[in-house]
Amino acid sequence: MRIIVYTGKGGVGKTSVAAATALRAAELGYRTIVLSTDAAHSLGDSFDRPIGPEPVAVAPNLWVQEVDSRRQLERNWGKIRDYLTALFRSKQVGETLSEISVEELVVFPGLEELFCLLEIKRHHEEGRYDVIIMDCAPTGETLRLLSYPDLARWWLQRIFPVQRAVLKIARPVAQPLVSVPLPTVDVLDTVASFVRELEKMHALLTDTTQSSLRLVVNAEKMVIKEACRSFTYFNLFGFPTDLVVINRLLPAEVGDDYFRGWKDLQEKYVAVIEQSFAPLPIFRAPLFEHEVVGEESLRALAQSCFGAEDPTRLFYQGFSQSIVREGDGYLLSIRLPFVEKGQVSLAQKGDELQIQVGEFKRNVLLPRALVGRTATSAGFTNGVLKIRFGGETRDSS
Repeated sequence: MRIIVYTGKGGVGKTSVAAATALRAAELGYRTIVLSTDAAHSLGDSFDRPIGPEPVAVAPNLWVQEVDSRRQLERNWGKIRDYLTALFRSKQVGETLSEISVEELVVFPGLEELFCLLEIKRHHEEGRYDVIIMDCAPTGETLRLLSYPDLARWWLQRIFPVQRAVLKIARPVAQPLVSVPLPTVDVLDTVASFVRELEKMHALLTDTTQSSLRLVVNAEKMVIKEACRSFTYFNLFGFPTDLVVINRLLPAEVGDDYFRGWKDLQEKYVAVIEQSFAPLPIFRAPLFEHEVVGEESLRALAQSCFGAEDPTRLFYQGFSQSIVREGDGYLLSIRLPFVEKGQVSLAQKGDELQIQVGEFKRNVLLPRALVGRTATSAGFTNGVLKIRFGGETRDSS
């Protein structure tokens, strides 16, 4: 099975490119589904037909789904929402909160979109499709969504066992003495189950043999800068990227003086994109003389972008992280393009490595080969962070 996630700055045309890719994949004989996590739900507009919260067949081998975030919220968050609602309505907490405030507080930012992303895992497990294509939210929101599983896994392994053990012992004594409801074991188990689902989704999306992210950009300075930042963070969290699509390039036949400045700028920024994202393959799509709406237009977009290529193949498989034996120790390498040395900070706490790049922080639970070892040095060269771990484990010293 192949999983492709399209993302990009809002307005670059990622929905059109995702829909065009899905249509071409279906025409090549792959059973394909394309989904959207974007609240704008533009997939229906791209195919020029109404789409629902369940997969709808729009062409041979092609299904489209605009995920209903409310339905996903009820399915995955119902028990937890009920507990949080009771907590915020309790006398001690709820006196200063209105009913509307309570409804807002029980749903954390990005949670609805995260549940939509879990649909990828569900479709993968059911095995009805050969190709799953996700039209994801704009890059800023996508980064937040993709970092959640890593944070949740850290909480499940480090904090949850302690919380559950303490509550199990303290609830019979503490509950009569406090005026707020304490979470039941059932609520805690629901949270743990949800986090495990996120872990499975994370493992699926970081599987370089079947999954990849794709960046859609325009040849514009602001768009390129955001794409570079996104690519850095995708590497930080271990998500593979296999290509970049430059969309809405002025075609060769546009040669009048009015657009000459724009064409010169685009040529300049195309060169910047090719240099910045090398060795990723760069695909190009023109600015059409009409809206890209309906199957005929989407077919033309797929043809102009991919030509005779199969758009579902993995176009690039490079490492984002690797561990190699080096003498009696190990070398952990993490690729972080577009980052200066001063933007990276590191800290090791036991078997966790904390890496911060800009506003994003990742707590890395060290793999088995590095457990018990201490980071002895770190360097940053040519966009690769290299961390050396000593040969002796802490237990042996």
